[in-house]
Amino acid sequence: MEREQIGKVALDYRYYPGEDHYTDGDIEDEMLEIAKNCAPGAYGQIICERCSWPVLYHFSYLRENIISWLPMSGQERVLEIGGGPGAITGALCRKAQDVTVIDLSRKRCLINAYRHRECGNLKFLVGNFQDIEPNLTGQYDLITLIGVFEYAQFSIQSERPFVDYLARIRRHLAPGGRIVIAIENRLGLKYWAGATEDHTGLYFEGLEGYPTTDYVRTFSKPELEQVMREAGLAKQKFYYPYPDYKFVERIYSDEYLPKKGELNRNRQNFDRQRMQLFREERVYDTLIESGLFAQFSNSFLVVAQEG
Repeated sequence: MEREQIGKVALDYRYYPGEDHYTDGDIEDEMLEIAKNCAPGAYGQIICERCSWPVLYHFSYLRENIISWLPMSGQERVLEIGGGPGAITGALCRKAQDVTVIDLSRKRCLINAYRHRECGNLKFLVGNFQDIEPNLTGQYDLITLIGVFEYAQFSIQSERPFVDYLARIRRHLAPGGRIVIAIENRLGLKYWAGATEDHTGLYFEGLEGYPTTDYVRTFSKPELEQVMREAGLAKQKFYYPYPDYKFVERIYSDEYLPKKGELNRNRQNFDRQRMQLFREERVYDTLIESGLFAQFSNSFLVVAQEG
């Protein structure tokens, strides 16, 4: 089967290898049933009933906050790389002319498609980015990597996977187009305070340079800036989602930084236990007064362009 239709949404399987190599396991079957049978307005109740981290993470309306504020004209062609079960896809469909999602998991694409089956401006390319990218036609005004860039080595075989991944994506930007990246900060304050690394569940793993991990990488701000420059994205605008990019309550920028006393919701850790080695709100106040908040923000949102 090369194609499938879910409501108004088309799924293209020409590049699908025939097996999902990235999965959260049986919980994805549960999420597919939710997507098939529950209206979006019922997701809040489902989250309360299931008490499940994956259900909360993928179905919470707060996930859209990372992108819903971004200025758009409504005429954009959008490429969402790694759309997963669709936490961000609906917001993009409401803001853009058309949205193309690339994801290597068929089941995740099905969850996403059922959630947004009424979106006539949405289509899916199912498969690995490395296989799909040479066949992409046209150019995109906005390309998003929300919680995806840290896994670049899954998507491209290269000695410099992060630089080369961005460089290949950059080739598909329309003139003036933007790449949007949301990713954890390797030096985020919560990791110093006793939270485990988000992807590995290990204490201090990112701070120590990932000594036992070879499948994921996050970056400090200077490291991320350098990777983007080497990929040809010299024009960069950093934003600082708080508490992090997953469940955003506020988004700061270099022009609008937090004030002393504002950062007092730092204990959100829904998926695993953590330590609390110090009072993060007090340390944040120290960092704010010292002009160092941007270096220790838990997450980054970057809007990058060719310079």
